[in-house]
Amino acid sequence: MSRRGSMMRMQEDRGKITVQTDLSVAIGGFGAIGRTVAKALHEGMEGFSLAAVSARNPARAEDWMRTDFGRSYPVLPLGELAGVADVVVECCPSALLPEVARPVLEAGKILIVLSVGALPGQPDLVPLAARTGGRILVPSGALLGLDAVQAAAEGVIESVTIQTRKPPASLKGAPGVEAMGLDLDTLTEAVCCFSGPAAEAIHGFPANLNVAVALGLAGIGPERTMVEIWADPGVSRNTHRISVTSDSSDFTMQIEGRPTEDNPRTGRLTALSAISTLKRLRAPLVIGA
Repeated sequence: MSRRGSMMRMQEDRGKITVQTDLSVAIGGFGAIGRTVAKALHEGMEGFSLAAVSARNPARAEDWMRTDFGRSYPVLPLGELAGVADVVVECCPSALLPEVARPVLEAGKILIVLSVGALPGQPDLVPLAARTGGRILVPSGALLGLDAVQAAAEGVIESVTIQTRKPPASLKGAPGVEAMGLDLDTLTEAVCCFSGPAAEAIHGFPANLNVAVALGLAGIGPERTMVEIWADPGVSRNTHRISVTSDSSDFTMQIEGRPTEDNPRTGRLTALSAISTLKRLRAPLVIGA
C-alpha cells in the first residue's frame, strides 16, 4: 500500500465510531451498601449493567429484589462473581475479602474494595493484580480529601492524624470496646477507646476503621497514620477530623456522616462513593486525583 493510501486508511479508521458495550457489574455483599449500589445499577447507569449479587441469605436477597426491582438478578457465591462480571464491588464482611478478591484479580478484572481495612492483611493481592493486569480501586467511602493526601504524598508528609467520634451505638460489638468492658448504653461523656496507629486500630475496630486504613494507604501508611477513636454520646453522626502536615501544605478536614437507616455503622456516603467510583470508569471527564 502506498504512503498516501496508508494515510487515507488511518484517517478512515479515525473517523469510525467505536461503540462501547456496557461493563457488567456484580455486587459482593448485599447489606446497606450493596443494595444501594445494586439499586442504582438497576435503575440505570449509562455504560453499566447489573450482572449478579452475592448475599448471605440468597432467598431474602431475591425477595428484596422482586419487591424493590420487580425482578430478581442472579444470586451467586462470592467466588463465582468474577465469572459473570467485568467489575466486582466488594462490600461484604472484611473477613471474606480474599474469597471475592482473588478470583477477580486472577481473571485480570476490576475490584472495587469497600473493606479496605482488610487489605493490609492480604499483602499478595496487589502483586497478584500487577501480574494479571487486574485493578484494585478503593473509593473514598465515608471519608474526604484522599486526593489531597495522595497529592501531598508525592512530596513529604510529616504527619497524618484522624480523630473519629461516633455515637456509642455504632461501636457496639467492636472487639476493642468489649475488651475494655465499656457499657456503651450508660455513657454520659465521651470516652477514648483507642489511640495509636491505624494498623493496630483495625484489629480492635474492624467494622469501623476502614476510613483510617484508607487514609493510611493514601498517605504515609497505616503504621504511621495516627488514630483516636471516641465513643461520644454528644454526637449523633460519625465524625472524622483529619489533620495533615507536609512540605507542600498543611490542612485539616472534618466530615459528619449521616448513617444508613439499616446499619448505624455504615454512612450513607459510602455507597454513593462506590457508585461514583464506578462512574469514573467510563466518565469522559474525571475530577480529582
